[in-house]
Amino acid sequence: MSLSANRQPCRLSRPGVVCSLGDDLETIADALFNGRRGLTSSAAFTPERALPLGMVTCALPDWDDWPPEQRSRNNRLLALAMQRLNGPLDTLRESVAPERIGVVIGTSTSGIGETERAIAEAGREGPLPEAFRYANQELGAPAHFVAQRIGAQGPVYALSTACSSSARALASARRLLASGTCDAVVAGGADSLCRLTVNGFASLEAISERPCLPFSAQRDGINIGEAAALFVVTPEDGGIQLSGTGESSDAYHVSAPRPDGSGAHEAMRQALAMGGCAPEAVDYLNLHGTGTHHNDSMEAKAVAALFATSPPCSSTKALTGHTLGAAGALEAAFCWLALDRGRLPVHVFDAVPDPELPPLDYVMPTVTPEHTSRPLTYALSNSFAFGGNNAALLMTREEA
Repeated sequence: MSLSANRQPCRLSRPGVVCSLGDDLETIADALFNGRRGLTSSAAFTPERALPLGMVTCALPDWDDWPPEQRSRNNRLLALAMQRLNGPLDTLRESVAPERIGVVIGTSTSGIGETERAIAEAGREGPLPEAFRYANQELGAPAHFVAQRIGAQGPVYALSTACSSSARALASARRLLASGTCDAVVAGGADSLCRLTVNGFASLEAISERPCLPFSAQRDGINIGEAAALFVVTPEDGGIQLSGTGESSDAYHVSAPRPDGSGAHEAMRQALAMGGCAPEAVDYLNLHGTGTHHNDSMEAKAVAALFATSPPCSSTKALTGHTLGAAGALEAAFCWLALDRGRLPVHVFDAVPDPELPPLDYVMPTVTPEHTSRPLTYALSNSFAFGGNNAALLMTREEA
């Protein structure tokens, strides 16, 4: 089924991305399509317990000349993502008035890592360091940082719905364009590794001490990662379009997803309906696929309920770790690469799917090489978060 005739154009530019796979699209694409993990064993956040982490190891922009309230690792990740987005940003500045440019960023950590270090330095009795600024950890700080760097004067805000934050940021960007509020939006997300998130997931017994195995019979938890991914979103035809978005709320549990996957199913259904795409037309599905028992179970059920036959699918969190608030935008960037290159991201696990889950068509080149390189038109990306904050994004490649 083709796109609806009355759809709203919503072009996604080439993305600017930094993650544990690298900080340029060629390097990232090579890892993505060949199934090369970007995980590092580290005890940096969990003393005496080394864990696989999706750590960004490339050089980040120096912050010495930044105002103190902007000095966070999240902002350094975003600054590098903006550097990698320089072509689309240059075009944006030349063609759109500043007051018509919006910024929407998804995050769940903001600058809390800097707060952790400040508290550790101060100890129980001492004052916080003079250079510390509480504004570092405000959830809106990354969005205001991006706006300041690019000179945007339109709506500027952050969304924080845990692991669906930046997927919802892209959905929000689409609404800003459709309403006529903006002529362009810089949208995406960023989250950085910190003790709060790594130890928080460990306290939930959701962390794996080995590289994660999404949808495997032997899966035992997630790996945590960090990333930033940004797009320039414009109301133009052609290229790669954000053609549909879906959002739902389970209202079931503060952390666990609804077991039957009905909320996830509804988000995917909405995205396909908005984009005028029949389930059987989807060429690739980027699974949320965290590697936990509950998430993978409910997602497999949701996919099986929506698709009569599973589309080729994979969980890229096995490569990058779960980048939390950045995951939605990062995996949208992976879908952008898949559509642009006509190749499918590989599903990396032990090749032993859980027999208790509905069967899915995992992209495994040693078994199904025909899946790895072929023309693609529709890609669907899932992001499911604490509290049942579900989001799905449908992306479409249009001929020029």
